[in-house]
Amino acid sequence: MRCPYCNSNESQVKDSRPNETDGTIRRRRICNECGARFTTLERVQLRDLMVRKTSGQIEPFDRDKLARSIRVACRKREVSDKQVESIVTSIHRRMETEAPDDIITSEYIGQLAAESLLSLDPIAFVRFVSVYKKFTKITDFKKIIAQIPEAEPNAEACDLPPPKHPAGRLF
Repeated sequence: MRCPYCNSNESQVKDSRPNETDGTIRRRRICNECGARFTTLERVQLRDLMVRKTSGQIEPFDRDKLARSIRVACRKREVSDKQVESIVTSIHRRMETEAPDDIITSEYIGQLAAESLLSLDPIAFVRFVSVYKKFTKITDFKKIIAQIPEAEPNAEACDLPPPKHPAGRLF
């Protein structure tokens, strides 16, 4: 492992700690050249997955890109970073074990993410699907919301006070 301080390729592992929840291994290292201490995070990769986008372009699967899109959907919701990382890890493992070949469609990844978000947070699900499916009309939202099973069938609508607009203007 290359030292981030002196770029030497010689280092020793002083401590290793596996993380069972996200499949990573945290290693504490010491550089043999400069003596600097640094930490690496390693992840087991079963296959090199490629993603076929809707445009037909093929690019390497990027865990961070998937995590970012899920985090955007979960913004200002009570979803922790740990939950997002768990979703991403679960999706990645499913793709590695279930996909028949190394090229996976972006549509399949989107479906897996949407399924995971639906069970975690229905609002985040709607946000994610609205971007993933490129909603352009209110009816698109109505259709997807109609498919969400209600957690509380007799829940009442939230009564909000009418918005106050400066100088009587709406916008």
